[in-house]
Amino acid sequence: MAQIEVLPVNDKAGVKAFIALPKRLYRGQKGYVPPLDMERDEVLSTSKNPYFTHAKAQLFVAKRDGKVVGRISAQICQLEQKLRPGTGQFGWIDAEDDPAIYKALIDAAAQWLKANGAARMVGPFSFSSNEETGLLVDGFDSLPMLMMPYHAPYAGGHIEAAGLVKLKDVIAYDLDKTNYKPVGSSRMLDKLQADGTIRMRGLDMKNYTRDLGFILDIFNDAWADNWGMIPFTADEIAAAAKSMKPLIDPDLVVIAEVKGKPAGMLVCLPNLMEAIRDFDGSLLPFNVFKLIWRLKMNKLKTSRIPLMGIRREHHGSVLGATLLPLMFDRLKAPFLKRGLERVEMSWILEDNQPMRRVIEGVGGKVYKTYRIYEKSLA
Repeated sequence: MAQIEVLPVNDKAGVKAFIALPKRLYRGQKGYVPPLDMERDEVLSTSKNPYFTHAKAQLFVAKRDGKVVGRISAQICQLEQKLRPGTGQFGWIDAEDDPAIYKALIDAAAQWLKANGAARMVGPFSFSSNEETGLLVDGFDSLPMLMMPYHAPYAGGHIEAAGLVKLKDVIAYDLDKTNYKPVGSSRMLDKLQADGTIRMRGLDMKNYTRDLGFILDIFNDAWADNWGMIPFTADEIAAAAKSMKPLIDPDLVVIAEVKGKPAGMLVCLPNLMEAIRDFDGSLLPFNVFKLIWRLKMNKLKTSRIPLMGIRREHHGSVLGATLLPLMFDRLKAPFLKRGLERVEMSWILEDNQPMRRVIEGVGGKVYKTYRIYEKSLA
């Protein structure tokens, strides 16, 4: 068999081939929908993605007989270094079903990370824990979902054979509308809000930038002590505000206020992957009109909650314990009115039992598992 060659990606043609590979590998798989090529290109762009204001990365492709058969990234994030010194990351890992390709890719990423001062590698992240996280290891035929990666069933075994071991699992919950139930009675939930201390509201589109700033600030605070947390920077908040706006339905966003101050948030987004399921990654020539129609006419039946949290000052308090149930209660009516049938809540750390109890309390069921691996580079 021909030799495997791993090469750095340093030009537009290389990026194009890097983006195209998963479509060849996974096309036709039930759990896979190709993301938009344009969106992938922007994420990989050092000039367009604000991640690169505090990080550097190298993309690699594996070739055999001149054909691209695998890909991987290696990245060093300065925010990660401040929190977890010596940690480098890898991501964007996809390849044909051959352990030798995976080993060659992982070795190339490891060498780059070690040369850039890393003592261990962790991943996959594409590029950070605020983006696509983990390798899919269970739920391969499940619903393709916005900003949640797909990997082949063989990938986990090949990665472990290359010397990486499990560090942490993160999970995705599925909630069907028929199982969506409040935590506690409606009378109890109404009573909690009766004196005005707690107020639930939607997102104010007239103050969109301000409210999304509240949401991401709450996220940064709520998850600050959680494993793997990387805070959103001001530039990333601005970029998220711009990218999320076409998907935002203000009634599907819940901001919990305590004494007039934002204290909790929950963001539910229509599932873009459902909208682009037949696009094969391209908006040309007429897919852009189909996308606008599907989003504007509420044609989608699936959604995802990617952001949810409560400020740390309310953690462990009776008041804090009521905010998540109240937010889920507030979300239910517009969720059903919009015609949505399913929502994914992801990702959740496998050992985050308080959050898991709340999600399971409203009817959520685990349906996908993603694994994060590590390897010493010493």
